[in-house]
Amino acid sequence: MDNNILYFKDNFFSAGRTEIYNEVKEIVGELDLRSAFSSGIDVLGSKGELIISGKFPMLGFKWRVYDSQENELGSLGSKFSLFSKKFEYDANGRGVFTITSEAFSNEYEVLEGDISVASFEKISGFFASPAYQLKNDTDILSNEELIAVVMGVNAIQKRQRSNAGS
Repeated sequence: MDNNILYFKDNFFSAGRTEIYNEVKEIVGELDLRSAFSSGIDVLGSKGELIISGKFPMLGFKWRVYDSQENELGSLGSKFSLFSKKFEYDANGRGVFTITSEAFSNEYEVLEGDISVASFEKISGFFASPAYQLKNDTDILSNEELIAVVMGVNAIQKRQRSNAGS
C-alpha cells in the first residue's frame, strides 16, 4: 500500500473483513477483524496476503504488532495523562512514537520526538458507519503497521471503557 492517505473501518460487531481504501476510493487491501470474541486483527494486501497482524498476547496489557512471519515489530501501550489521550508505540529499535489526542477529540497525532510523522482520525460520512482516515508521512512505519497501531489504540480504548464500566 503505497498511498499515504487511507480509509478503513471497524465493524459494528468488530468481526469480519472490511476494505481498506485509498483517497480515490480504490480498494488497496483488507482489514480482517477475525472475531467478536478476540481483539486481534490482520492487515491483508490487495491479493489477500497477510502483511501485518496485531493482538493482545495472552494475559498481556500491551498491543503487539507482528509481521507475516510472526516477528514482533513493536508494542503499543497506554500512557497516563489527565487531560488528553496518550499512547506509546515502541517500534523495536526503529524508534519510539508518541500518539496523542485531546481529551474529547477524534484526531490523533503520531510523533517521533517533536516531529509529526503520521495522523489519524475517526471520521463519519466517507462510509455509512464511522471509519478511520490515516495520513502517513514517514518511511519508518509502513501503512500496514500504522493501521495495526490505529486498531490497537481502538482496542486499548475499548478495554478501558469495558473496565471502567465494571
